[in-house]
Amino acid sequence: MWLKKRKIEILEKAIEKLSHTLEEGNYVEWAYLLGNKKEIIKRNLLAGIARGVGIGIGVTVITAILLILLQKIVTLNIPVIGEYIADIIQIVERSR
Repeated sequence: MWLKKRKIEILEKAIEKLSHTLEEGNYVEWAYLLGNKKEIIKRNLLAGIARGVGIGIGVTVITAILLILLQKIVTLNIPVIGEYIADIIQIVERSR
């Protein structure tokens, strides 16, 4: 009788440890995702849209900053660099 209770206690501790490990590693969520294809598609679609919007905004901001810097350099009237940058700015403005 005592041996049976001891085995049950050991088994309960092992189950608790396993449960805790699964919760820490988010394995329950991963198992849910692997079984639910609609959830995978929904998450990946939203992640793709977020990445696309982020890249678009990032490229726009960086391009605007570069154009502003180039215009400032042109106003310094550095002979060779200023003419080259002025040509680049004109090409960009024509393409808008």
